[in-house]
Amino acid sequence: MTGNGGELTWCFSQVKGAIEDDVADADIISCVEFNSDGDLLATGDKGGRVVIFQRDVASKNLVPSRAEYNVYSTFQSHEPEFDYLKSLEIEEKINKIRWLRQTNRNHFLLSTNDKTIKLWKVAERNKRPEGYNLKDEMGQFRSRSAITSLRVPIFQPMELMVEASPKRVFANAHTYHINSISVNSDLETYLSADDLRINLWNLEITDQSFNIVDIKPANMEELTEVITAAEFHPKECNMFVYSSSKGSIRLCDMREQALCDKHAKLFEEPEDPTNRSFFSEIISSISDVKFSHSGRYMITRDYLSVKVWDLNMENRPVETYQVHEYLRNKLCSLYENDCIFDKFECSWSGDDKHIMTGSYNNFFRMFERDNKRDNTFEACRDITKPRTQLKPRKVSTGGKRKKDEISVDCLDFNKKILHTAWHPLENIVAIAATNNLYVFSSKE
Repeated sequence: MTGNGGELTWCFSQVKGAIEDDVADADIISCVEFNSDGDLLATGDKGGRVVIFQRDVASKNLVPSRAEYNVYSTFQSHEPEFDYLKSLEIEEKINKIRWLRQTNRNHFLLSTNDKTIKLWKVAERNKRPEGYNLKDEMGQFRSRSAITSLRVPIFQPMELMVEASPKRVFANAHTYHINSISVNSDLETYLSADDLRINLWNLEITDQSFNIVDIKPANMEELTEVITAAEFHPKECNMFVYSSSKGSIRLCDMREQALCDKHAKLFEEPEDPTNRSFFSEIISSISDVKFSHSGRYMITRDYLSVKVWDLNMENRPVETYQVHEYLRNKLCSLYENDCIFDKFECSWSGDDKHIMTGSYNNFFRMFERDNKRDNTFEACRDITKPRTQLKPRKVSTGGKRKKDEISVDCLDFNKKILHTAWHPLENIVAIAATNNLYVFSSKE
């Protein structure tokens, strides 16, 4: 599992998706999420589809085990809509997927686009009823006169079918685009956040939600920041955090008051005056916030870095990891091509000792908290053989470039890894690179 001094050695497992230079916009993956035991992996795309992959049992039981996932179910979660009151098109793109903890044979997940959240039930069927009294084998109604005796229908084995059906639709509660959904540890409620408001829902009630955060000013010209991400604490059902475009994170406690406009804690790092520039506010905007599994820490991702915060210390992060500091001199061109507004996600490992996030050129970054080591790896189709070890990549910022380094001027900013997920129990990661889903695992 680990190399020298606890360092993880990563290997290629598999890649899903077509090899095409011209990728249809609808096929671009927009979110990735493991379920609570890591045996299911869901992706959403810009075309409103959800694809669920299931871990192959045989490869899981191999020694050493392999992280191999096969398509389990595919369904259309959202369709494009039109808001006639505002004359706005509502995209079908899946913004977030969140699994509910499994309590029976069936699986449940929440998926959302900009406006509507849906609760989906994913169920298996391997038996079908046969021997109806009023219907024949073709499903047609039989003549009453032909029925001379009563039969008891029986269940017959059939080929396994996986059915996804919408159980709840939570609509019409957000004026602005939904950027986050998070299931509470009480397994009864969840939150949804848009640019200015956070709502609390009961999973059983679709026509009523409670507004728990509202930062919309009376005069919209006074608007200075927006909500960028929100998440419930993994263990304390009364606590949640939300991040803002100004680089601050607010921890709220629902026991204090119903409307959590007054935060319990404010996590904010003073800006370094030496780095002050025209782009300072843009690059300090937080694109993702995630609690550690233990609930003691949280990570936040801004444009250039990942920060680890201790919930007991508000004034500064306990750890800061530079993701692609070499881009600080390129901010002007990144602003012109809109890349500076890209929203990168970040992930914790199951043991909270490692952090992962994406970058450009299909690079993704791994940070080891104990020994402060970091590595850059590339998700590319050059490697096709499972268990092939990934070689760390390095970016040259000028001067003499070594043989295996890539110049910062040669990075492809159209290839970006925004969405990542880490298996909750093992060192297996899922990386979304445009329309491809890569799975990597640590070497045992």
